[in-house]
Amino acid sequence: MTMDRKTDRISRLTGGCGCGLHASPSEHERACTAVSDGAPEDEKLYGRIVEQTVLKAIAPNPVHRRALLQGVGASTIAAAISSFFPISMATEVFAQTGTPEKTDLKVGFIPITCATPIIMADPLGFYKKHGLNVEVIKAAGWAIIRDKTINKEYDAAHMLAAMPLAISLGLGSTAMPFAVAAIENINGQAITLSMKHKDKTDPKQWKGMKFAIPFDYSMHNYLLRYFLAEHGLDPDTDVQLRAVPPPEMVANLRADNIDGFLAPDNVAQRAVFDGVGFIHSLSKQMWDGHPCCAFAASKEFITGAPNTYAALLRAIVDATGYASKAENRKTIAEAIAPAAYLNAPVTVVDQVLSGTYADGLGNVKKDPVRIDFDPFPWESFAVWMMTQMKRWGQLKGDVDYASVAKQVFLATDAARVMKDMGLTPPTTTTKTFSVMGKPFDPAKPAEYVNSFAIKRT
Repeated sequence: MTMDRKTDRISRLTGGCGCGLHASPSEHERACTAVSDGAPEDEKLYGRIVEQTVLKAIAPNPVHRRALLQGVGASTIAAAISSFFPISMATEVFAQTGTPEKTDLKVGFIPITCATPIIMADPLGFYKKHGLNVEVIKAAGWAIIRDKTINKEYDAAHMLAAMPLAISLGLGSTAMPFAVAAIENINGQAITLSMKHKDKTDPKQWKGMKFAIPFDYSMHNYLLRYFLAEHGLDPDTDVQLRAVPPPEMVANLRADNIDGFLAPDNVAQRAVFDGVGFIHSLSKQMWDGHPCCAFAASKEFITGAPNTYAALLRAIVDATGYASKAENRKTIAEAIAPAAYLNAPVTVVDQVLSGTYADGLGNVKKDPVRIDFDPFPWESFAVWMMTQMKRWGQLKGDVDYASVAKQVFLATDAARVMKDMGLTPPTTTTKTFSVMGKPFDPAKPAEYVNSFAIKRT
């Protein structure tokens, strides 16, 4: 018998709720949603669980528990229990769920707004809240992030969402099992052009131009290639694509080394701020809700230090939840703008996070989800990225898309952590979506690859 069926049966037998602590299902619901003034949400959740567990131990029979509650009152019982049982201490122990094997950690990141949860978790105290002492280390480029994480100089890292797939598949590096524990951000990128091209808004006019992307194994590469191909341009023959670290893109645009780029929004907004570029279009216009960056780690770290990994994942999910709320964005912008993190004017970061921004052509635009934060690592995201790896010749031979996606994108782990923290994760690990109006079914990746007229395979 499932837990839900058991609790339903108790409700029918007692006339009360399924847990046996309340006089009715509605009272149970009110108790579960009630909160104590000033207490953090996770503490309230853990506290309720501990109190219910102790009461069940004292009165195992649900009928007796309900009679006790009706006769004495829940608050009186809670006060009595607290007098001889340290509820607060038990709540803290419960919340830890396992002592981290190590608490001093190094996490690498690239200074872009895609890394917001990983970065802000340091100055805003999310790592410390979950019992960790994390040093977030700014890196100059993605190859450095990859190599230092593989070599264990970093315990975990901010990575482009496609990088753990590439590392696991042995693309661009020695094959090593890596995982995406959580998605850092969705949307949050933009195609930016040099001001000298302000009259060339039609992509068909871009033939012969030079574009920068952050890394070969990136959503930026795949989205820009997709965008160009949909407008009839072959990204390998009609334009030049160059891998340039995001912190160097604006300088390259100013020096006329490139004509434009597809990059994180803080880089795009800095080009506008400096007067050297304009925002042509946001990446969400291609695919609203697309992933970009991820919190990633090696499988060796995950299995070798499971409690540390769990605490780190809780901190990232916690920070991501905080970042997802519009009312927190100004605080976050001020926290991550300093030189140790993004090294950007607060106004640039605020324009990205708030979604009210100048486009460089004299317009002020508003889009509250220009960038957003959702930690769930959908396996279908991984499948789509691999179809683009296949389409452009990075991935050769046969590949079991679904199996690799499940191994690398840890959707089940993320769902469990989200649920434990009182969040509501999706009930499935895959979903369909559309990119530039073209539907994608993760169950049919080969057919999707074959459907494109411009491809390398």
